[in-house]
Amino acid sequence: MPNTLITPSIIAKEALMQLENNTVMANRVHREYKKEFTGGQGDTVSIRKPVKFYTADGATRVNQDVEEKSTSITIDQRKHVSWEFLTQDLTLSVEEYSERYIKPAAITLANTMDRSLHNLYKGVWNSVGTPGTTPSSFANIADAAQRLDEMAVLSDGRSMVMNPAAHYAVAGNQLTLDSVGAMGKSAYERASVGYVAGFDTFATQNVQSHTVGVATGTPRVNGAGQEVTYAVATGANSQTLNTDGWTNSTSGILRAGDVFTIAGVFAVNPVPGEGATGKTQLPYLQQFTVLADADSGATTGPAALTISPAIITSGPFQTVSAAPADNAVITVFGTGGTAYPQNLGFHKNAFALVTCPLQMPDGAAFKARESHNGLSIRVIKDYDIDTDKDVIRMDILYGVKDIYPDLASRLWG
Repeated sequence: MPNTLITPSIIAKEALMQLENNTVMANRVHREYKKEFTGGQGDTVSIRKPVKFYTADGATRVNQDVEEKSTSITIDQRKHVSWEFLTQDLTLSVEEYSERYIKPAAITLANTMDRSLHNLYKGVWNSVGTPGTTPSSFANIADAAQRLDEMAVLSDGRSMVMNPAAHYAVAGNQLTLDSVGAMGKSAYERASVGYVAGFDTFATQNVQSHTVGVATGTPRVNGAGQEVTYAVATGANSQTLNTDGWTNSTSGILRAGDVFTIAGVFAVNPVPGEGATGKTQLPYLQQFTVLADADSGATTGPAALTISPAIITSGPFQTVSAAPADNAVITVFGTGGTAYPQNLGFHKNAFALVTCPLQMPDGAAFKARESHNGLSIRVIKDYDIDTDKDVIRMDILYGVKDIYPDLASRLWG
């Protein structure tokens, strides 16, 4: 019997399935579909962040201020793939048409979406590993797991997304660990790493590399008393830190995504203890990420850095053991001008992907839109009478956001 004519609705259903099947990062993060969204590219969706409290001592009630903050996701990623084909191709089976056209197009869109999510590494300050050394063992992945444990991150819903170099290196280590067992067989035959150190592990070429800024000079904090309150830090959990001692008049002295520590400023247990300043100091310096490229000025090499997390020294949102002293030494992670892969270990709530339905144009007769499981795709078909060809375009509209970057850790390669 003849094949069913392939319609935009059939294409849209198949495209949505292929899009979901070919994503890696997008399938591991918080995903939300905003069906009530009626705006356009560039509009925002608000997300409320949870309230935190601390434990008070004794029988006397101690009232605490409620500080509710929200963050927003900008729907600014409009992507599409378009192609043309002869009308006789519409008589192919769905499987043939999918293999020839829909699947390659969906893979392209899926990779684009994943790269957008991987670029969120710049907002993550927790960093482990040795810059310049490919992670290759359980111990390397366990470093990221340990950091998430210390940050009180739930063990369920954790993923580790690695670049191929790290993935195959860890798989090779599993062969040594279990050369005859099921794990070793899977590593040998399928290069599958599986579940390691509490992470569900995945490999993707979309892991981004970060090139450290120039980062030269003898950088120090410029001025004491630069701590802020949570109310000032807002939902972005960021602030400006004044520094100096960098090489004078240098463009890109630090770049967005650079990580550094400050002497004497230690990390704290994120779970509040007793009292407004009851958080326990951890045995390592707090790491900060730079949110925007920074240049140094003349004479003393000053640079105003936009950083996260904000330096908060008390209360339920405390992030550090103490405010930095004037002239406290700044140490940048990695070597200036060098690129390092940014493998990511994270809980699914660290990052969010929000997709929105695109409007269906009135002038298009052949159109379809499918939405399911937090993803949405639109397909439009048009016909060129001069060439007897159909033109198809597949569009997606989405936004990404690091809503809780403290639930993630970079594993530098």
